[in-house]
Amino acid sequence: MKIGLFFGSFNPIHIGHLAIANYMVEFTDIDKLWFIISPHNPLKKKSSLLNDYHRLDLVYRAIEDDNRFFVSDIEFKMPQPSYTIDTIVRLKEKRPDDEFALIMGSDGLKTFNKWKNAEEIIKQCHRYVYPRPGTPEEEYKKHSNITVVNAPLMEMSSSFIRESIKEGKNTRFFVPDKVYEYMNEMNFYRNI
Repeated sequence: MKIGLFFGSFNPIHIGHLAIANYMVEFTDIDKLWFIISPHNPLKKKSSLLNDYHRLDLVYRAIEDDNRFFVSDIEFKMPQPSYTIDTIVRLKEKRPDDEFALIMGSDGLKTFNKWKNAEEIIKQCHRYVYPRPGTPEEEYKKHSNITVVNAPLMEMSSSFIRESIKEGKNTRFFVPDKVYEYMNEMNFYRNI
């Protein structure tokens, strides 16, 4: 089975994430997609992150009715900050018969060489790259072992949603209904 690994903070998960996930399992050769919740991305500040288990719960609520998707807390049990290569190695040990592919936005290509053991990631996993605003065409040509997918260009971001909530804006249609209801119930992001 080919499993797409979609790493992220998902702080919060939104319709852009889900549209990309849906595209990957419907329009590529990926069979299943796993959302890997990262406790701490070493290239991002941790201060605005919801608690790990709240973010895990938000993703679960977003995908619970769709068996093409799975949410994983594997990185919660690993040393922090979490590194993609370490997670890939652990997953390959646990599931040697599966093939893993890395799903990433094109904006991540620019900093990919800063990732821990970037060359080893390229050897271990094929990368499926979806478009993000502002990525010049020549950036794709600098990278090997990638497939650029023609997924819809999503200009949605979790930081936009957090800021909007903080400003008292209604974000109902930017996130799945169950995520929206839970975020409201728990007052998430109102005081960040």
